[in-house]
Amino acid sequence: MCGRYTLFIATEQIYRYFGIANPPPEVTDTDLKPSWNVAPQTMQPVIRQNPHTSEREMVLMRWGLVPFFSKQPVHSYSTINARAETILDKPIFREPMRRRRCLVPVNSYFEWQVIDPDTKKKRPWAIGLASGEPFGLAGIWDHWENQDRTIGLETFAIITCEPNALLRPLHDRMPVLIHPDDYQRWLEPGDPNNPPMDLLRPFPDALMHIWRVKPAVGNTRNNRPDLIDPIDLDDSDNSDDPDDTDDQPRLF
Repeated sequence: MCGRYTLFIATEQIYRYFGIANPPPEVTDTDLKPSWNVAPQTMQPVIRQNPHTSEREMVLMRWGLVPFFSKQPVHSYSTINARAETILDKPIFREPMRRRRCLVPVNSYFEWQVIDPDTKKKRPWAIGLASGEPFGLAGIWDHWENQDRTIGLETFAIITCEPNALLRPLHDRMPVLIHPDDYQRWLEPGDPNNPPMDLLRPFPDALMHIWRVKPAVGNTRNNRPDLIDPIDLDDSDNSDDPDDTDDQPRLF
């Protein structure tokens, strides 16, 4: 499961970390404002291989996949995540997995641990690499057009898998992290009948780091650097922010 993440590095750092040689002229630092609480249905940068030039590029897409065959630029259920185990079984995800894969650059992401099933009380955690570097989540994308092709929209979903040992106490899903050594194989089209399913696996827990954060991250209206500041494990779950509410989206 992945319903919220952070991305606050500069554009040129994204180019460097993800091997983009030629920055796209349509994307500027003004477009890529830093965010410490990226939410679904917002426009976010993703990395893909250009279908015409085969060069790696960064483009802005809306988070929440809309399949090319949809009649409307929305979908009837949440498509911000796609399960690795069933991704080739579902028509909405099958062709993107085979032909339109991407990387979603993030600095960290958030997970909510249920600590009281009766009250549904949850505790937020941030998850990132032990190195502190940004990383790429496995994504798929699609292109939707209206009937007369006057309006186009590109959207993406993040793929999830079973959690590793570090994250299992927090949740029964985790997003798929792609190792930099595998970026090219993930992004290149390859054989559409044999997509790189072996990359859809839990990332080594020894390379990851988790820390507890403020409940304020549960409200998408909160977007500030201190949302990822670690707090002590014995701190109260009550927040100083009166607007804090856990408005996480319902995920597919």
